[in-house]
Amino acid sequence: MNANKKEANAASLTIRPVTSYQDMGKFIDVPWHIYSDDSRWIPPLRLERRLHYSKFNPFFKHGEWQAWVAYKNNRPAGRISAQIDSLHRQRYGADTGHFGALECINDPTVFSALLLHAEAWLAARHARHISGPFNLSINQECGVLVEGFDSPPVIMMPHSPKWYGALLESHGYQPAKDLLAYWVNVDFEKPRVMRTLIKKFSNQVRLRPLNRKKFNIEIEMLRNIFNDAWSENWGFVPFTAAEFTELGNSLRLLVPDDFIQIAEVNGMPAAFMVALPNLNEVFAELNGRLFPFGWLKLIKRLKFRKIHTARIPLMGVRKQFHHTPLGMALAFMVIDAPRQIGLNRGIKEVEMSWILEDNKAMRGMLDSIGSKQYKRYRIYKKTLQ
Repeated sequence: MNANKKEANAASLTIRPVTSYQDMGKFIDVPWHIYSDDSRWIPPLRLERRLHYSKFNPFFKHGEWQAWVAYKNNRPAGRISAQIDSLHRQRYGADTGHFGALECINDPTVFSALLLHAEAWLAARHARHISGPFNLSINQECGVLVEGFDSPPVIMMPHSPKWYGALLESHGYQPAKDLLAYWVNVDFEKPRVMRTLIKKFSNQVRLRPLNRKKFNIEIEMLRNIFNDAWSENWGFVPFTAAEFTELGNSLRLLVPDDFIQIAEVNGMPAAFMVALPNLNEVFAELNGRLFPFGWLKLIKRLKFRKIHTARIPLMGVRKQFHHTPLGMALAFMVIDAPRQIGLNRGIKEVEMSWILEDNKAMRGMLDSIGSKQYKRYRIYKKTLQ
């Protein structure tokens, strides 16, 4: 490429920070440009994305961020965010930072420019160890899809073009951790080990659905179990009460009480599982618009049980039961309990996601019930010089 061509390419590319309501609209709309030819991408609801990136997101009580949009020839060509999470820094050091919301055309120049802006912002805030993508934290959407491009994502899981991983690695990023998604037929046949463990501990364990009359107390109890269960996992950052309350408010509207199963051991809440109807089945038809008629489609599909897949986004067994037969029984029980409920509501298949690649116990359990690993997401890391 000659010098004049390089100058022309440089002149056609601009990276602009998101600083206004109008800028945020353009930031939210970038994926529509990236995935215009990808039939497997599911458009998010624009209104929901507005709220996610607004001051009302409780993440911003402990985190700060900046976002940018890339324009090539005055057309949106990519976007990125950078964020600092004080809760993450408390656990992993004051020199950590993250990038996220990454979307970009297949152009190394644009991709590099976006990453350099995010890295400069993070470096100015004393971040040296960078990881991502997190949108906005590990408790929300995260990872780049590196396997499983042939099927659409389920609710609250990302989708990516095939070139993201290679472009990140060309910019000095290395794989940090892989997150796996498994596909499970709801009518699976229980393996012998599952039947044996459930029978052995059934007298000690009581399974029950969420008690909506004590909703706030129940949600706080679930948060307590989750934070305890996941506390030693890679990248763990605890859910704050405000974050889990916001999640609970979404579940209150969208999830039947019996899709949340709680296991008690001698009266103590010890494990739980949340199943979420795969609303992406509906969102695929809305192109990001809930109004004027999108909400009617959503309500009808939920009411008349016209959603046939689901996702289990939250599950946990208290740490004291880890690596014990009772702990395995608890996990089997909360997985097994809602199966008939799901079938009665028209749910045929479920995604279990995400599972850490080195969580051998859970992966073995999922293998035993005949589930299939079908997607792989990757978190990347880089140390700034």
